[in-house]
Amino acid sequence: MYGHSMGDELLITVAARLRSALREGDTLARIGGDEFVAILSDLEDSKDCEPVLGRLLSAAAEPITLHHVELQVSASIGVTIYPQDGVDAEQLLRHADQAMYLSKQAGKNCFHLFDVAQDAAVKIQRDDLTRIQHALMHREFVLYYQPKVNMRTGVVFGTEALIRWQHPTKGLLAPANFLPAVENHLFSIELGEWVIGTALAQMMQWREQGLQLSISVNVGGLQLQQADFTQRLRKILEAYPPSLYPMLELEILESSALDDIEKVSQVIQCCQELGIRFALDDFGTGYSSLRYLKRLPAEILKIDQSFVRDMLEDEGDLAIIKGVIGLAAAFHRSVIAEGVETIEHGEKLLSIGCDHAQGYGIARPMPAALIPEWIQQWRPAFKISDF
Repeated sequence: MYGHSMGDELLITVAARLRSALREGDTLARIGGDEFVAILSDLEDSKDCEPVLGRLLSAAAEPITLHHVELQVSASIGVTIYPQDGVDAEQLLRHADQAMYLSKQAGKNCFHLFDVAQDAAVKIQRDDLTRIQHALMHREFVLYYQPKVNMRTGVVFGTEALIRWQHPTKGLLAPANFLPAVENHLFSIELGEWVIGTALAQMMQWREQGLQLSISVNVGGLQLQQADFTQRLRKILEAYPPSLYPMLELEILESSALDDIEKVSQVIQCCQELGIRFALDDFGTGYSSLRYLKRLPAEILKIDQSFVRDMLEDEGDLAIIKGVIGLAAAFHRSVIAEGVETIEHGEKLLSIGCDHAQGYGIARPMPAALIPEWIQQWRPAFKISDF
């Protein structure tokens, strides 16, 4: 608006003011455009820089008159501190630059301190994600299967597929050791589709061995809410006979379903047309209501293990379980309890009308090859009584 000449004069004036705000021994340099770098030395504590930063902001914000025109500018300052941020000079500049953009987003005329801990966490997460992607490419993931049983009849009617990482140096890792790193990343979709495909292949193999076992697979909220979820699922299913589809059960968290209940309801209905069944996992831990239950046409409600674990001592948890069983009956849904750890848990569930269950008190997750033998040997130890 005022030309390059006035712009140069403005920068010269601002630079002089910034220099006057610094202490003796500090250094100021212009690195291009309207960006300056200040090096503050001999700070005993990181907070000792704050008075200087305040003076720099005030100096930059003071009105400047050039050729009878009053100009108003402001500064956004990004700060990083060495040796807490123990990188080389070039990386220190990058970190200060990142912090500067955050100060701009905060409204300008302020400073922002680079968060070394957060940056380290981001780098660790990025490295973890790269390693997990490498693991999928090199077939280091395996599925373990936890049996689902009818405690009253003794029938084993299905399993739940649970992912494990056969790490080359750390051994077998549980999901809690790696899934959080991919939870909200697009790679979680690729990993989730691998689980579905692997479970279908396992069902086909069991069928060839004479075992008719359903497999339930957990589907994350990000995967479920993809616009092309149904199309991508169809593509996975194409490799298998349609008679296998009703044996596949997709478990969705109640909380993730409620993020966009209309969309999730449509996805469920489209998949049900293919024969796929759905279960609401961890039911009762989210925002359960009759309205949500009516609008989400999942065939199965899974009672969360947190209620089952304490049901023998906590009347409130027992009441919740009874309520879920009643809702399931009223809405013509099936119900299954997870987290059955003892015979007493199983017997209590049977007494209040919940026959289907899974948990360590029945069987721990195991490799697929062990499932047939386990089924042959398993006998229910629950005593069925009239209460």
